[in-house]
Parts: sequence; structure tokens; C-alpha cells
Amino acid sequence: MASGTEIPAQTVAGREGPSLTVISIDAMGGDHGPAAVVAGLVLSAAELPDAHFILHGDQTVLTPLLDRAPALRSRVDLRHADRVVTMEDKPAQVMRHGAGTSMFSTIDAVKNGEATVAVSCGNTGALMAVSMLRLRKLPGVNRPAIACYWPSRNPSGFNVMLDVGADIKAEAADLLQFAAMGTSYARNSLGLPRPRIGLLNVGTEEHKGRAELHEAFAQMTAAASAGEFDFVGFVEGSDIPSDRVDVIVTDGFTGNVALKTGEGTAKLISGFLREALTSTLFAKIGALLAMKALKRLQAQTDPRRANGGVFLGLNGTVIKSHGSADATGIAAAVRLAHKLARADLTNRIAARVASTGLAGSVLAGSGVAGSGLAGQDAAAIGAETGSAE
Repeated sequence: MASGTEIPAQTVAGREGPSLTVISIDAMGGDHGPAAVVAGLVLSAAELPDAHFILHGDQTVLTPLLDRAPALRSRVDLRHADRVVTMEDKPAQVMRHGAGTSMFSTIDAVKNGEATVAVSCGNTGALMAVSMLRLRKLPGVNRPAIACYWPSRNPSGFNVMLDVGADIKAEAADLLQFAAMGTSYARNSLGLPRPRIGLLNVGTEEHKGRAELHEAFAQMTAAASAGEFDFVGFVEGSDIPSDRVDVIVTDGFTGNVALKTGEGTAKLISGFLREALTSTLFAKIGALLAMKALKRLQAQTDPRRANGGVFLGLNGTVIKSHGSADATGIAAAVRLAHKLARADLTNRIAARVASTGLAGSVLAGSGVAGSGLAGQDAAAIGAETGSAE
């Protein structure tokens, strides 16, 4: 397991000085190519003085780009990889024949303990397959999940939703694990001491939904004390951007459909707004007068601010940047990677999954959800697993 949030500087290319946060970056996977990745790292280097980067890709392409960014060059270790995983490659093919690609090399840096977290803009399915192959799942985790930020009415400006595409199905025990992992992610990325968890369903009434949702409902109710979250019950699609909940738990099929629907709706509304504000001379004048408010709206809804789906449940943290991310989007993903590395997210998730899973299965099975026994069991479990942030 790649543990710890800081890697001594002397382990990175013989450098000396304060401890560094080392981030492994796949330079070859994005739609805009390595130039956008390097430009994003330039922004990140200025913002994160303790960050060091291991950059994986074709050195004949990357070396000239780094030479044009001298301030960045001293903070990058370049790892040559002459092969690239394309968007058309099948995950199974990449697992069998992906050695030597920039994606494999990026994940292996985390596996070998050289970096704490990896970032890639590449093929999502292939990245998850390679990550599971090379890093393996955390003990007790059945299905890893991809967590994403969702713009919301909450003070942080975001909610967390998972799973958004790691797997198309999830049983009740998986949904409980997603709740545990989502709790740890929200605590460490959004600073929420006790996140509110909602289970996505077709209605908020307890009798609605599939059998596994009802079972997960009982387990989450039972595990809330040990997991240090507040379970608000079932939530609907309209609650995803609301301030009623902090973490939305669902299976990967539903989550991915919701995510893509949200992205498409945002683009549609943005297009409609642009057309309306440029349709007539008076509309253009009105847009000019409202420019400050429009820029504030644009900043609030800019998807680049929330770039980065996080693979949770593996022996190491992997962040999937959007394939179309520009320099600003890349910098946002790297900023998130840095924060999660400093928080030691992987070990915190391992401890929280252990405590929450045991409490949920034991208490739901015994029919004492919400009783005083929950707190007693939580204390005993916490003593065995250690503090789970």
C-alpha cells in the first residue's frame, strides 16, 4: 500500500530539502495532448510549492515542453513511455498488453511507493482496470467506486456522488462501503466533520425502490454512528445539487447516467443563455450591464473547478481528469491530488470501511439499529481499527 502523505525529498531523484508531496502524472491521455498537461503543471507548481511531479510519456515530446518551462523543469522527473492507451482501447486489452504505456507507468509509480497519488486524463475504463490490476483493492472492499464533485447549494459549493461509473451494479454491502468511502472523501476534501449521506432512489418514501436499496437503507441506518455520518435516508435526483445532503450514494450505472445528464443539461442551458444574450442589440447591451453577475455565474458553474473523479477503494489514490481538460482543469485535478495525498486518504478509507462495514452488518442483522448498542460497538471497532478520518 502506498501510505503516508509525505515522501522524503531524498527519495525523489536524489533531491534534498523539505518533505515533498509526489504526484504521478500521465502526460499522454488527454484530448489536448501533453502541452495542456505541462501547462497545467506550470500552474500547479506555482500554487503548490511542496509538490513534485513524476511525468510519464514520450520524452521526445515532453522534453521540449519542459524546456520552455524552466521553473517547472527542476520539479519534474521525466519517465519515458513510448506507448499510449487510446480512448478506443478495450480495458481487457490494456490489462494484457498495456505494459510500457504511460498509463501503466503512472500507476506503477504509486504501486512502487514513489508517489502517493496518480492523475490521468486517459480512457476511464482502461484506467480503472489498470489501477485495480496494479494497486489491488483495499482489504474488505468488494467494488471500488468513482467519486465526483457535483455543484450544489451547500456552503462548500459541492456535493459528492459515488459511484459514477466504476461498475454498473452494486449490492447492499457495496452501497454501505460507498457510504463509508464517500464519508472519508467528503471529510478530507471538503472539510465536513460529519457528512450527511443520502441513498439515491426513485422516491424518498421508505417502501420505494429495489430490494438491495432497502437492505442498504437498514445497514446505513445501523452504521451511521460507527461511520461518523448522518444518514438522511432516500434522496431523489432533484436532491443531488441541493443542500439537503453532502454525499449521494448510488450504483455506477445510475450515477454515470446522472453525471452525463447533468453535463449535457449544463451545456444546453449555457448554449441557450449565450443565444439569448446575443440575439438582439438590446440583449447584448443587457449582457454587458450584467457582465459581473454573468462572470460570477460562469465561475460557479465552470466544470473545470470540479475536474477529477477519484477512484476510491484501492491501495493508492487515482484521479481521473476529464479527457477534454485544459490547463486550468489539469491544475484543478492536481490540486485535488495534492490535498488527498496530504490527507493520507487511502489509509483513512481503509479504516473507515472496516469500522462501518462491521457495524452495518452486525447491527442491521440484530435489529438494533439506532440503539445504544451502536455507540458501544462503534467504540470497540474504533479501538481495533484506529481513527478513521
